[in-house]
Amino acid sequence: MKEKRLMKIREIVSQREIETQEELVRALEEAGFPVTQATISRDIKELQLIKVVGSNGRYKYAVPVHTTTVSLDAVRRKLAEVFLSIARANNLLVLKVMPGNAHAVGAMIDNVNIDGLLGTIAGDDTLLLICTDDEAAQRVASLIAPS
Repeated sequence: MKEKRLMKIREIVSQREIETQEELVRALEEAGFPVTQATISRDIKELQLIKVVGSNGRYKYAVPVHTTTVSLDAVRRKLAEVFLSIARANNLLVLKVMPGNAHAVGAMIDNVNIDGLLGTIAGDDTLLLICTDDEAAQRVASLIAPS
């Protein structure tokens, strides 16, 4: 539930001019996420939301635009918690994780510089990892799959 709520917060502040925590609480409740102001305060901190000047000249919440380098160890730790399986078809890897975790894992993998990995596509519980060739796919699978 928390991961879905955090994704919804990112979506809301990216699409609307949310100026206060109270407005964010209302927007989340409208979207089916009943929350308290204290929860929102913690979520804002965790998401590292920033305040920027909106189109009306007033400050609004925004998702910071920066790329964070994630370590391979961090990806492995996350996968140790949610990993179900990995399968390879030539240069493609299909990574199955617990429901609701594919986007977070995909974002982490996208921020690790893994040689031979072109990118990821994430659903709810499945990721497609696209590698440059068969050998790269084998290498990537052995790098990220929990032992």
